[in-house]
Amino acid sequence: MQYILNAPDILDCEIMLPASKSISNRALVINALAGNGSHPENLSVCDDTDVMVAALRDMPYEIDIKAAGTAMRFTTALLAVGEGEHVITGTERMRHRPITVLVDALRSLGADIEYQGEEGFPPLHIRGRQLEGGRLDIAGNVSSQYISALLMVGPVMTKGLTLHLTGNVISRPYIDLTICTMQEFGADVEWEDASTIVVKPQPYKAVPFFIENDWSASSYWYEMLALLGRGESQVRLPGLMDGSRQGDSAIRYIFTMLGVKTKFDAKLQNKPTTVTLSSQRMALPRFSFDFVNQPDLAQTVVVTAALCGVPFRFTGLQTLRIKETDRIAALKYEMSKLGYVLDDSEEGVLSWDGTVCEPMEHPEIDTYEDHRMAMAFAPAAIRFPGLRINNPEVVSKSYPGFWNDLRKAGWKITEAAADGDKG
Repeated sequence: MQYILNAPDILDCEIMLPASKSISNRALVINALAGNGSHPENLSVCDDTDVMVAALRDMPYEIDIKAAGTAMRFTTALLAVGEGEHVITGTERMRHRPITVLVDALRSLGADIEYQGEEGFPPLHIRGRQLEGGRLDIAGNVSSQYISALLMVGPVMTKGLTLHLTGNVISRPYIDLTICTMQEFGADVEWEDASTIVVKPQPYKAVPFFIENDWSASSYWYEMLALLGRGESQVRLPGLMDGSRQGDSAIRYIFTMLGVKTKFDAKLQNKPTTVTLSSQRMALPRFSFDFVNQPDLAQTVVVTAALCGVPFRFTGLQTLRIKETDRIAALKYEMSKLGYVLDDSEEGVLSWDGTVCEPMEHPEIDTYEDHRMAMAFAPAAIRFPGLRINNPEVVSKSYPGFWNDLRKAGWKITEAAADGDKG
Protein backbone atom coordinates (compact mmCIF):
# COMPACT_ATOMS: atom_id res chain seq x y z
CA MET A 1 0.00 0.00 0.00
CA GLN A 2 1.08 3.57 -0.66
CA TYR A 3 -0.23 6.96 0.51
CA ILE A 4 -0.01 10.09 -1.61
CA LEU A 5 0.14 13.13 0.68
CA ASN A 6 -0.92 16.73 0.15
CA ALA A 7 -0.71 19.18 3.05
CA PRO A 8 -3.05 22.05 3.93
CA ASP A 9 -1.78 25.62 3.67
CA ILE A 10 -2.49 26.28 7.35
CA LEU A 11 -2.81 24.05 10.41
CA ASP A 12 -5.37 24.94 13.08
CA CYS A 13 -6.35 21.84 15.01
CA GLU A 14 -6.37 19.97 18.30
CA ILE A 15 -4.78 16.52 18.26
CA MET A 16 -5.04 13.92 21.00
CA LEU A 17 -1.68 12.16 20.92
CA PRO A 18 -1.28 8.53 21.98
CA ALA A 19 -0.16 7.77 25.51
CA SER A 20 3.56 7.37 26.06
CA LYS A 21 4.76 4.01 24.75
CA SER A 22 7.92 4.25 26.85
CA ILE A 23 6.02 4.76 30.10
CA SER A 24 3.33 2.22 29.17
CA ASN A 25 5.81 -0.59 28.61
CA ARG A 26 7.68 0.15 31.83
CA ALA A 27 4.46 0.42 33.82
CA LEU A 28 3.18 -2.89 32.42
CA VAL A 29 6.28 -4.80 33.57
CA ILE A 30 6.37 -3.17 36.99
CA ASN A 31 2.62 -3.53 37.43
CA ALA A 32 2.92 -7.27 36.70
CA LEU A 33 5.76 -7.64 39.22
CA ALA A 34 3.58 -5.81 41.76
CA GLY A 35 0.88 -8.44 41.27
CA ASN A 36 -1.72 -5.87 40.23
CA GLY A 37 -4.63 -7.49 38.41
CA SER A 38 -5.69 -4.31 36.58
CA HIS A 39 -3.75 -2.30 33.99
CA PRO A 40 -2.43 1.25 34.45
CA GLU A 41 -4.77 3.97 33.12
CA ASN A 42 -4.36 5.51 29.65
CA LEU A 43 -2.18 2.71 28.25
CA SER A 44 -0.72 3.35 24.84
CA VAL A 45 -2.73 1.70 22.05
CA CYS A 46 -0.04 0.57 19.63
CA ASP A 47 1.66 -2.60 18.42
CA ASP A 48 4.55 -2.39 20.92
CA THR A 49 2.26 -2.13 23.91
CA ASP A 50 -0.35 -4.54 22.53
CA VAL A 51 2.17 -7.40 22.31
CA MET A 52 3.18 -6.84 25.92
CA VAL A 53 -0.44 -6.75 27.10
CA ALA A 54 -1.12 -10.01 25.25
CA ALA A 55 2.01 -11.68 26.61
CA LEU A 56 1.27 -10.70 30.21
CA ARG A 57 -2.37 -11.72 29.89
CA ASP A 58 -1.87 -15.13 28.26
CA MET A 59 1.72 -16.10 29.11
CA PRO A 60 1.86 -18.76 26.35
CA TYR A 61 4.84 -21.07 26.02
CA GLU A 62 5.93 -19.24 22.86
CA ILE A 63 5.67 -15.45 23.06
CA ASP A 64 5.86 -13.62 19.73
CA ILE A 65 6.93 -10.07 20.44
CA LYS A 66 6.83 -9.24 16.68
CA ALA A 67 8.88 -6.09 15.89
CA ALA A 68 8.79 -4.56 19.39
CA GLY A 69 12.39 -4.12 20.52
CA THR A 70 11.49 -2.60 23.88
CA ALA A 71 9.05 -5.42 24.58
CA MET A 72 11.69 -8.02 23.65
CA ARG A 73 14.18 -6.66 26.17
CA PHE A 74 11.72 -5.92 28.98
CA THR A 75 9.85 -9.22 28.64
CA THR A 76 13.11 -11.21 28.55
CA ALA A 77 14.05 -9.83 31.97
CA LEU A 78 10.53 -10.35 33.31
CA LEU A 79 10.46 -14.00 32.20
CA ALA A 80 13.90 -14.61 33.71
CA VAL A 81 12.63 -13.76 37.23
CA GLY A 82 9.18 -15.26 36.80
CA GLU A 83 7.74 -18.73 36.93
CA GLY A 84 7.50 -21.23 34.09
CA GLU A 85 9.28 -21.93 30.85
CA HIS A 86 8.95 -19.84 27.69
CA VAL A 87 10.38 -19.17 24.26
CA ILE A 88 10.40 -15.51 23.20
CA THR A 89 10.74 -14.66 19.51
CA GLY A 90 9.82 -11.98 16.98
CA THR A 91 9.95 -10.90 13.35
CA GLU A 92 12.81 -11.69 10.97
CA ARG A 93 14.33 -8.27 11.74
CA MET A 94 13.94 -8.89 15.48
CA ARG A 95 15.81 -12.18 15.12
CA HIS A 96 18.76 -10.15 13.83
CA ARG A 97 18.75 -7.49 16.55
CA PRO A 98 21.47 -8.24 19.13
CA ILE A 99 20.52 -9.13 22.70
CA THR A 100 23.85 -10.53 23.98
CA VAL A 101 24.44 -7.75 26.49
CA LEU A 102 21.15 -8.38 28.30
CA VAL A 103 21.39 -12.17 28.17
CA ASP A 104 24.95 -12.15 29.50
CA ALA A 105 23.95 -9.78 32.31
CA LEU A 106 20.96 -11.89 33.35
CA ARG A 107 23.00 -15.09 33.15
CA SER A 108 25.64 -13.56 35.42
CA LEU A 109 22.84 -13.00 37.94
CA GLY A 110 21.80 -16.65 37.68
CA ALA A 111 19.18 -16.61 34.91
CA ASP A 112 18.56 -19.73 32.82
CA ILE A 113 18.51 -18.48 29.21
CA GLU A 114 19.52 -20.34 26.05
CA TYR A 115 19.67 -19.21 22.43
CA GLN A 116 17.33 -21.17 20.16
CA GLY A 117 19.06 -20.15 16.95
CA GLU A 118 21.99 -17.87 16.17
CA GLU A 119 24.14 -17.05 19.20
CA GLY A 120 23.52 -13.53 20.44
CA PHE A 121 20.06 -13.09 18.91
CA PRO A 122 16.46 -14.09 19.60
CA PRO A 123 14.63 -16.45 19.85
CA LEU A 124 15.46 -17.23 23.47
CA HIS A 125 14.47 -20.19 25.65
CA ILE A 126 13.96 -18.99 29.24
CA ARG A 127 13.29 -20.95 32.41
CA GLY A 128 12.16 -18.51 35.10
CA ARG A 129 13.63 -18.71 38.57
CA GLN A 130 14.32 -16.65 41.69
CA LEU A 131 17.49 -14.62 41.16
CA GLU A 132 19.80 -13.61 43.98
CA GLY A 133 21.00 -10.37 42.42
CA GLY A 134 24.00 -8.44 43.67
CA ARG A 135 26.47 -6.17 41.89
CA LEU A 136 26.78 -6.03 38.12
CA ASP A 137 29.05 -3.98 35.88
CA ILE A 138 27.60 -3.07 32.49
CA ALA A 139 28.77 -0.68 29.77
CA GLY A 140 26.94 2.63 29.93
CA ASN A 141 27.01 3.08 26.15
CA VAL A 142 24.71 0.13 25.39
CA SER A 143 21.01 0.59 24.73
CA SER A 144 19.30 2.03 27.79
CA GLN A 145 16.60 -0.62 27.31
CA TYR A 146 19.04 -3.26 28.57
CA ILE A 147 19.74 -1.20 31.67
CA SER A 148 16.05 -0.46 32.25
CA ALA A 149 15.15 -4.14 31.88
CA LEU A 150 17.65 -5.09 34.57
CA LEU A 151 16.62 -2.28 36.90
CA MET A 152 12.93 -3.15 36.77
CA VAL A 153 13.49 -6.73 37.96
CA GLY A 154 15.96 -5.65 40.67
CA PRO A 155 13.38 -5.25 43.48
CA VAL A 156 12.32 -8.93 43.24
CA MET A 157 15.91 -10.25 43.56
CA THR A 158 16.74 -11.54 47.05
CA LYS A 159 19.76 -9.23 47.39
CA GLY A 160 18.46 -6.45 45.18
CA LEU A 161 20.71 -5.10 42.43
CA THR A 162 23.59 -2.66 42.19
CA LEU A 163 24.31 -1.59 38.62
CA HIS A 164 27.65 0.07 37.92
CA LEU A 165 27.65 1.72 34.50
CA THR A 166 31.12 1.84 32.99
CA GLY A 167 32.32 4.42 30.49
CA ASN A 168 30.04 7.01 28.91
CA VAL A 169 26.35 6.66 29.85
CA ILE A 170 24.02 7.24 26.88
CA SER A 171 20.24 7.82 26.92
CA ARG A 172 20.34 8.74 30.61
CA PRO A 173 16.82 10.30 30.49
CA TYR A 174 15.37 6.87 29.62
CA ILE A 175 17.12 5.37 32.64
CA ASP A 176 15.77 8.18 34.82
CA LEU A 177 12.28 7.52 33.41
CA THR A 178 12.60 3.88 34.49
CA ILE A 179 13.77 4.83 37.97
CA CYS A 180 10.96 7.37 38.37
CA THR A 181 8.32 4.82 37.29
CA MET A 182 9.76 2.22 39.68
CA GLN A 183 9.58 4.72 42.54
CA GLU A 184 5.92 5.43 41.74
CA PHE A 185 5.28 1.74 42.47
CA GLY A 186 7.16 1.86 45.79
CA ALA A 187 10.62 0.64 44.75
CA ASP A 188 13.65 1.79 46.74
CA VAL A 189 15.97 2.76 43.90
CA GLU A 190 18.32 5.70 43.41
CA TRP A 191 21.57 6.86 41.86
CA GLU A 192 24.31 6.29 44.42
CA ASP A 193 26.71 8.35 42.33
CA ALA A 194 27.03 9.42 38.68
CA SER A 195 27.60 5.85 37.47
CA THR A 196 26.00 3.56 40.09
CA ILE A 197 22.32 2.73 40.66
CA VAL A 198 21.25 0.83 43.75
CA VAL A 199 17.98 -1.14 43.86
CA LYS A 200 17.02 -2.46 47.28
CA PRO A 201 15.19 -5.82 47.63
CA GLN A 202 11.90 -4.14 48.43
CA PRO A 203 8.79 -5.48 46.61
CA TYR A 204 6.66 -3.24 44.41
CA LYS A 205 3.24 -2.09 45.59
CA ALA A 206 0.07 -2.39 43.51
CA VAL A 207 -0.95 1.25 43.04
CA PRO A 208 -3.14 3.21 40.59
CA PHE A 209 -1.01 4.69 37.81
CA PHE A 210 -1.90 7.17 35.03
CA ILE A 211 0.22 7.41 31.88
CA GLU A 212 0.81 10.80 30.28
CA ASN A 213 0.73 11.35 26.51
CA ASP A 214 3.72 10.84 24.28
CA TRP A 215 6.24 13.61 23.64
CA SER A 216 7.86 11.51 20.88
CA ALA A 217 4.58 11.57 18.93
CA SER A 218 4.43 15.36 19.27
CA SER A 219 7.67 15.69 17.28
CA TYR A 220 5.92 15.22 13.92
CA TRP A 221 3.56 18.10 14.67
CA TYR A 222 6.53 20.28 15.61
CA GLU A 223 8.02 19.33 12.24
CA MET A 224 4.85 20.39 10.40
CA LEU A 225 4.85 23.81 12.11
CA ALA A 226 8.52 24.33 11.25
CA LEU A 227 8.04 23.40 7.59
CA LEU A 228 4.90 25.53 7.19
CA GLY A 229 6.66 28.52 8.71
CA ARG A 230 3.40 30.46 8.84
CA GLY A 231 2.59 32.55 11.89
CA GLU A 232 -1.14 31.83 11.68
CA SER A 233 -0.75 28.03 12.02
CA GLN A 234 -1.15 26.43 15.42
CA VAL A 235 -1.60 22.93 16.84
CA ARG A 236 -2.99 22.16 20.29
CA LEU A 237 -1.82 18.94 21.99
CA PRO A 238 -3.66 17.98 25.21
CA GLY A 239 -2.24 15.54 27.74
CA LEU A 240 1.43 16.57 27.76
CA MET A 241 3.27 17.35 30.95
CA ASP A 242 5.64 20.20 31.74
CA GLY A 243 8.59 18.73 33.62
CA SER A 244 7.94 15.32 32.05
CA ARG A 245 10.46 12.54 32.69
CA GLN A 246 10.20 11.53 29.05
CA GLY A 247 13.56 12.18 27.44
CA ASP A 248 11.90 13.19 24.19
CA SER A 249 10.21 16.13 25.91
CA ALA A 250 13.45 17.86 24.86
CA ILE A 251 11.76 18.26 21.47
CA ARG A 252 10.29 21.56 22.64
CA TYR A 253 13.78 23.00 23.20
CA ILE A 254 15.21 21.55 19.98
CA PHE A 255 12.44 23.10 17.88
CA THR A 256 12.82 26.57 19.37
CA MET A 257 15.92 26.59 17.14
CA LEU A 258 13.82 25.52 14.15
CA GLY A 259 11.12 28.13 14.50
CA VAL A 260 8.44 26.55 16.70
CA LYS A 261 7.18 28.08 19.94
CA THR A 262 5.73 25.94 22.76
CA LYS A 263 3.16 27.31 25.18
CA PHE A 264 1.66 25.41 28.12
CA ASP A 265 -1.94 26.41 28.85
CA ALA A 266 -1.40 25.93 32.58
CA LYS A 267 1.55 25.33 34.88
CA LEU A 268 0.35 22.23 36.68
CA GLN A 269 2.86 20.37 38.82
CA ASN A 270 3.11 16.77 37.54
CA LYS A 271 -0.24 17.07 35.77
CA PRO A 272 -0.98 16.81 32.04
CA THR A 273 -2.09 20.01 30.34
CA THR A 274 -2.53 21.34 26.79
CA VAL A 275 0.46 22.48 24.76
CA THR A 276 -0.01 24.94 21.90
CA LEU A 277 2.53 24.99 19.07
CA SER A 278 2.95 28.01 16.84
CA SER A 279 5.50 29.24 14.31
CA GLN A 280 8.02 31.95 15.09
CA ARG A 281 10.83 33.61 13.18
CA MET A 282 13.86 31.40 12.72
CA ALA A 283 17.31 32.50 11.54
CA LEU A 284 19.60 29.58 12.39
CA PRO A 285 22.72 29.51 10.17
CA ARG A 286 23.86 26.06 11.30
CA PHE A 287 22.61 23.43 13.75
CA SER A 288 24.68 21.11 15.94
CA PHE A 289 23.13 18.77 18.47
CA ASP A 290 24.08 15.64 20.40
CA PHE A 291 21.23 13.10 20.24
CA VAL A 292 22.84 10.68 22.68
CA ASN A 293 19.90 11.16 25.08
CA GLN A 294 17.13 11.47 22.44
CA PRO A 295 18.03 9.13 19.54
CA ASP A 296 14.38 8.58 18.56
CA LEU A 297 14.03 12.26 17.63
CA ALA A 298 16.88 12.22 15.14
CA GLN A 299 14.91 11.26 12.02
CA THR A 300 12.37 14.03 12.57
CA VAL A 301 15.02 16.69 13.14
CA VAL A 302 17.19 15.56 10.22
CA VAL A 303 14.30 15.90 7.76
CA THR A 304 13.17 19.23 9.25
CA ALA A 305 16.59 20.88 9.30
CA ALA A 306 17.44 19.90 5.73
CA LEU A 307 14.07 20.99 4.33
CA CYS A 308 14.43 24.30 6.20
CA GLY A 309 17.83 24.77 4.53
CA VAL A 310 19.77 24.59 7.80
CA PRO A 311 23.14 22.76 7.53
CA PHE A 312 23.68 20.45 10.51
CA ARG A 313 26.00 18.09 12.30
CA PHE A 314 24.21 15.64 14.59
CA THR A 315 26.18 13.36 16.91
CA GLY A 316 25.29 10.60 19.39
CA LEU A 317 23.53 8.50 16.73
CA GLN A 318 25.42 5.22 17.17
CA THR A 319 22.33 3.29 18.33
CA LEU A 320 20.43 4.20 15.15
CA ARG A 321 22.28 1.45 13.30
CA ILE A 322 20.51 -1.28 15.32
CA LYS A 323 16.97 0.05 15.52
CA GLU A 324 14.01 -1.25 13.46
CA THR A 325 16.31 -0.69 10.50
CA ASP A 326 19.71 0.95 10.02
CA ARG A 327 18.19 4.40 10.42
CA ILE A 328 21.32 6.28 9.36
CA ALA A 329 21.56 4.39 6.05
CA ALA A 330 17.80 4.73 5.53
CA LEU A 331 17.85 8.48 6.18
CA LYS A 332 20.78 8.99 3.85
CA TYR A 333 19.12 7.10 0.98
CA GLU A 334 15.62 8.53 1.36
CA MET A 335 16.83 12.11 1.75
CA SER A 336 18.74 11.73 -1.53
CA LYS A 337 15.37 11.14 -3.21
CA LEU A 338 14.40 14.65 -2.07
CA GLY A 339 17.70 16.14 -3.29
CA TYR A 340 19.78 16.27 -0.09
CA VAL A 341 23.21 14.62 0.19
CA LEU A 342 23.92 13.56 3.78
CA ASP A 343 27.31 12.46 5.13
CA ASP A 344 27.68 9.51 7.53
CA SER A 345 31.46 9.03 7.20
CA GLU A 346 31.98 9.59 10.94
CA GLU A 347 30.71 6.85 13.25
CA GLY A 348 27.58 7.94 15.12
CA VAL A 349 27.42 11.23 13.18
CA LEU A 350 25.11 12.43 10.43
CA SER A 351 25.70 15.78 8.79
CA TRP A 352 24.62 17.97 5.90
CA ASP A 353 26.75 20.84 4.60
CA GLY A 354 24.20 22.12 2.11
CA THR A 355 25.17 19.76 -0.73
CA VAL A 356 22.21 18.95 -2.97
CA CYS A 357 21.48 16.63 -5.88
CA GLU A 358 18.67 16.34 -8.41
CA PRO A 359 15.53 15.21 -6.56
CA MET A 360 13.30 12.49 -7.93
CA GLU A 361 10.45 13.87 -10.04
CA HIS A 362 7.87 11.88 -8.06
CA PRO A 363 9.64 10.74 -4.88
CA GLU A 364 8.44 7.63 -3.08
CA ILE A 365 9.68 7.19 0.49
CA ASP A 366 10.35 3.63 1.61
CA THR A 367 9.72 2.96 5.28
CA TYR A 368 11.87 -0.14 5.99
CA GLU A 369 9.33 -1.57 8.45
CA ASP A 370 10.18 1.46 10.62
CA HIS A 371 7.33 3.57 12.02
CA ARG A 372 9.53 6.61 12.55
CA MET A 373 10.64 6.67 8.89
CA ALA A 374 7.01 6.99 7.81
CA MET A 375 6.11 9.70 10.32
CA ALA A 376 9.33 11.72 10.01
CA PHE A 377 9.00 11.93 6.21
CA ALA A 378 5.23 12.50 6.01
CA PRO A 379 5.48 16.25 6.86
CA ALA A 380 7.96 16.62 3.97
CA ALA A 381 4.87 16.69 1.73
CA ILE A 382 4.53 20.33 2.84
CA ARG A 383 7.56 21.06 0.64
CA PHE A 384 6.98 18.18 -1.81
CA PRO A 385 3.24 18.07 -2.64
CA GLY A 386 2.14 14.61 -3.72
CA LEU A 387 4.92 12.88 -1.77
CA ARG A 388 4.37 9.13 -1.65
CA ILE A 389 4.91 6.99 1.45
CA ASN A 390 5.23 3.24 0.93
CA ASN A 391 3.83 0.82 3.52
CA PRO A 392 2.31 3.59 5.65
CA GLU A 393 0.70 1.03 7.98
CA VAL A 394 4.02 0.72 9.87
CA VAL A 395 2.91 3.63 12.08
CA SER A 396 0.82 1.12 14.07
CA LYS A 397 3.96 0.28 16.03
CA SER A 398 3.72 3.48 18.07
CA TYR A 399 1.06 5.89 16.68
CA PRO A 400 -1.79 3.97 14.98
CA GLY A 401 -3.96 7.08 14.61
CA PHE A 402 -1.29 9.15 12.85
CA TRP A 403 -2.87 9.19 9.39
CA ASN A 404 -6.35 9.83 10.77
CA ASP A 405 -4.95 12.73 12.78
CA LEU A 406 -3.42 14.17 9.61
CA ARG A 407 -6.80 13.93 7.87
CA LYS A 408 -8.41 15.66 10.85
CA ALA A 409 -5.85 18.46 10.46
CA GLY A 410 -6.81 18.98 6.82
CA TRP A 411 -4.34 16.76 4.99
CA LYS A 412 -5.48 15.04 1.80
CA ILE A 413 -4.33 11.41 1.82
CA THR A 414 -4.96 9.25 -1.25
CA GLU A 415 -4.38 5.50 -1.21
CA ALA A 416 -2.56 3.86 -4.13
CA ALA A 417 -0.77 0.60 -4.88
CA ALA A 418 2.93 0.67 -4.09
CA ASP A 419 5.59 -0.62 -6.48
CA GLY A 420 7.44 -2.18 -3.56
CA ASP A 421 9.26 -1.34 -0.35
CA LYS A 422 12.98 -1.55 0.32
CA GLY A 423 12.41 -2.82 3.87
